Amino acid sequence: MDKKKRIMWMLISFALAGLSIWAVFASAGNISIRSLIDSLRTSYKLPCVLGVLCAGGFIVFEGLAISTLLKGVGYRRNPVRGQLYSAADIYFSAVTPSASGGQPASAFFMMQDGIPGGVTAVVLIMNLILYTISIVVLGIASVFMNPKLFFGFRPLSKVFIIAGIVVLGGLTFFFLMLLKKGSSVFRTLERLIGFLHRKKIIRKPEKKLEKLKKAEEDYVKCVSMMKGKNMVIIRAFIWNLLQRGAQISVPMWLYYALHRDQGIVTDIFASQCLINIGFNTVPVPGAMGVADYLMVDGYSSLMEREEALRLEMLSRGFQFYICVAVSGIFMMACYLIMKKRRGIKDNDRRI
Repeated sequence: MDKKKRIMWMLISFALAGLSIWAVFASAGNISIRSLIDSLRTSYKLPCVLGVLCAGGFIVFEGLAISTLLKGVGYRRNPVRGQLYSAADIYFSAVTPSASGGQPASAFFMMQDGIPGGVTAVVLIMNLILYTISIVVLGIASVFMNPKLFFGFRPLSKVFIIAGIVVLGGLTFFFLMLLKKGSSVFRTLERLIGFLHRKKIIRKPEKKLEKLKKAEEDYVKCVSMMKGKNMVIIRAFIWNLLQRGAQISVPMWLYYALHRDQGIVTDIFASQCLINIGFNTVPVPGAMGVADYLMVDGYSSLMEREEALRLEMLSRGFQFYICVAVSGIFMMACYLIMKKRRGIKDNDRRI
């Protein structure tokens, strides 16, 4: 059943991608794939290359963050393995709602490499914490860069951004509370589940309490394994911050490549920080449709709508569609190699 659901969501994701791309092109008037290619061909090459490298950095930096955390708890792995864990996370996060498939896929490859399940859970939980905090930090930075940008968005976009701020801010507060008073937080959640059950708001509280218990066990392992490893956590946080910063920088570099104008590049970066907050908590595979809407809306307050559409198409293409495709191809190639090697080893054992 899980396999069928994964296939179903992948098909839904491809359909959403097709609809999103069609919707943007339908509203773009004279912009076509050929004109986009021509724009890149005549662009300023250095910033264009930097934009492509930043898109690739989204994969590379997450792999370095995971490798850093693994090394910190005594599991040194080949850097290529770190990129595999990252690619699996990025690909399945993009094709499952609320990115629910990313961490399980990454965990699968980590455990295939002989990393115990408990260690895998600890590393992925810590990376998720650092990932969330890095988005909040960049969001705060965007406010200092240009406090007026938020007011240039349309009402619906503002709703998405405010909802993202609330959710990500709440998650950051929750994670910080976990680090300081973990047992108190879990006891409070247990009482909350009991209260909601008595009020008949939720049914079968046993399953939720069981999941909460498992989460608490993972938390205890996480705290014990990461205790005293502050420099490891700081280095992993820096990699996470670079990962988010690299992805957010893509539109900035592409705009400069197309126009050779530095005038609003920092505003584009700051706007993209808010855009990322707005679509990060949307329970749609890859935030497809929502991310496109927010990007066009945000860019339109800084430039002509046609140029905003052109920049959105190119940026989304590099920072999401191509990035996800590369991650999927790399992950599948590694999986097939691993499977082939395992088959050879099995044959050796039989002989």
